[in-house]
Amino acid sequence: MLLDGRPETIYALYAFAVALVLAWLLVPVTERLAWKIGAIDRPRDRSLHVVPTPKLGGLAILAGVLVAGALFLPTVDQTRAVLAGAAVIAGFGILDDVFELGAAVKLLGQTIAAAIPVFNGVRLGAFTMPFAGSVDPSTVDLFTLPVIGDVDLGHLLTIVGIVAVANVINFIDGVDGLAAGVCVISAVTLSIIALSLDRTSAAVLAACTAGGALGFLRHGFPPASSFMGDTGSNLLGYLLATMALQGALKTNAVVALFFPLLVLAVPILDTGFVVAKRVKYRTPIYRADRWHFHHRMANIGFSQRKTLAYMYGWTAVMAGLALALRFVPYSDDHGNFDVLWTIVMIAALALVVAASFYLVVTLEILKLRRSWLRRLAGVPSGGLTPAEVDEGVARELETGSFEVVNPQTGQFEAVDPETGEFEAVKPG
Repeated sequence: MLLDGRPETIYALYAFAVALVLAWLLVPVTERLAWKIGAIDRPRDRSLHVVPTPKLGGLAILAGVLVAGALFLPTVDQTRAVLAGAAVIAGFGILDDVFELGAAVKLLGQTIAAAIPVFNGVRLGAFTMPFAGSVDPSTVDLFTLPVIGDVDLGHLLTIVGIVAVANVINFIDGVDGLAAGVCVISAVTLSIIALSLDRTSAAVLAACTAGGALGFLRHGFPPASSFMGDTGSNLLGYLLATMALQGALKTNAVVALFFPLLVLAVPILDTGFVVAKRVKYRTPIYRADRWHFHHRMANIGFSQRKTLAYMYGWTAVMAGLALALRFVPYSDDHGNFDVLWTIVMIAALALVVAASFYLVVTLEILKLRRSWLRRLAGVPSGGLTPAEVDEGVARELETGSFEVVNPQTGQFEAVDPETGEFEAVKPG
């Protein structure tokens, strides 16, 4: 039953359950299809898996989202456009999983998919910026396209945003279950926020996404029997972006702009770190390497499950801060702060800062130093000094190169800082 054209709140729960069950049941079907048509991810230098794995699990997520969306979302132009865009971006993902499309073709497919909902009303509207007041990008006309018509700054920014989020999720899909788990946490959080803002359609879409991702995760958690592939990672990123646009970003409140940024902070930070490294070393932004957070964790000895635990925890802490910003009554919106609730907010912020500091600094610097010290323990007295250890740590952090155990060979190998690939095998 729809209320004024909107689904009931309980529909979010129903959509979550339907998408979860369908994805869970259909992943084995996609595995058989992947083996039949050759959509197999075979281990490479930068891979963390060691056996060939089918990679069409994203099709099961798509099926769960489409069926749950058809059942519990209102049949309006925006809904049809969002689901059509989901099918398009997943379709390009299938082609990429089978034929390994070039970067330009993948970007074109993402752009086409993003444009479908954008030119059907799912777009960035007026919002409030600190010190700037209300900003409405739709008032800035850019150019006119045949058939489509006028294109304004709002259209362009929204398409760029959707494509960016799709690539952010695609970039973190390098460990069994990482992208799916991060998307479950993010989508559940965005669904709760959307419900609180009375954006029930966005909440139901988020619930569909969370259910589909969780259903896949049953098969994608390490050791994974299936990968979601670009079919799933691009799809999940696209859905997260569109639900954020329909939910949190539909309100004019200043704080609403921070909800998606906080919820997606971990994949955004990971992508920003990797892109900065690639720009620094003048390598193509789209070329895969071993500079992602999950690769660096593997470099210092983390198992896949331990990596997931830390990354899930970091994402959950960020999501918790977003929820606190939405629900903790620390201010009356007129400059008056409640002391007790403000302390709660400060504590939540401190937890986020502490978790981020621990992961970015402790895991990548202190453990790296301990690795060097373990090597030093086996070096004769005329070997490395503590100062040389510190120099080695600084060099590895600066260049991104590490001597680590290659999961394919079981031996110590150096990682090339420019390509992110393993160099010649060194004695262990």
